Amino acid sequence: MNWMQLTEQISAALEQELTLSDVSFLPGGDINKAVRLHTNQQDIFVKFNDARYLPMMEAEAYSLEQINKCATMQCPLPTASGMTGSKAWLALEYLELEDHGDDFERGKQLARMHSCIHQSHQPFGWAHDNFIGSTPQRNQWHRNWTDFYREERILPQIALAYDKGAPFTLKQKAEKLVDKLDNFFIDYHPEASLLHGDLWGGNSRFLEDSTPVVFDPASYYGDRETDLAMTILFGGFSQYFYDGYHSVFPIDKGFEQRIPLYNLYHILNHFNLFGGVYAMQ
Repeated sequence: MNWMQLTEQISAALEQELTLSDVSFLPGGDINKAVRLHTNQQDIFVKFNDARYLPMMEAEAYSLEQINKCATMQCPLPTASGMTGSKAWLALEYLELEDHGDDFERGKQLARMHSCIHQSHQPFGWAHDNFIGSTPQRNQWHRNWTDFYREERILPQIALAYDKGAPFTLKQKAEKLVDKLDNFFIDYHPEASLLHGDLWGGNSRFLEDSTPVVFDPASYYGDRETDLAMTILFGGFSQYFYDGYHSVFPIDKGFEQRIPLYNLYHILNHFNLFGGVYAMQ
């Protein structure tokens, strides 16, 4: 990566003269590499990867913009995205993050974000498809939540898992499940909330003053319980978080029965990304 050229591109996007003084490599996730650009005006967080990842980065930027517009949870503001040579990149506001902070407030803020309801006649979906990890995530609009969850979430992951060597029995069980999906929603009719979409503990931290921050979203409008279920799947959220959430937006009494249903999507995706033990799970 040509860091000087990248800085010039970001400078043009910001309409601000930036002079690069240093580059610090940062611990990255499973997909992208990340750096901190030190400039005369501000520090900038940049994630980068091969050219084929540009659509993923543009989709992430759009999700961050929508979360920011909701004005309920802090997230890093996207600055620009583009190509430098053969590398795709996404530039974000740089935030100093810490592992510990006000978890009660984090729950309250997520509940407020989930209160950002989509009012369209086809409420469940997103403006475009995006990604969950590096897996394409379909987001066609649906009027009915169970139709969305069946067609845009479970069935695509099952098809991909079968292509990747999952046993035929998994496909058979999945088909039985989706045929009876409505049974989970006899007395529960979710509204379409603005979701983070990939809310495990690694995608949320705190500022030094304990302000909660979320990042790396895979957003769409869907049932808020899907975000909450994922916080339980991989941990990282204390009881204070759930107490804070319930104090603002109490959860439906049938949530416990839907947790495995919603986390099935993420377990299937982890099998499709990493294989191994996730098939047994």
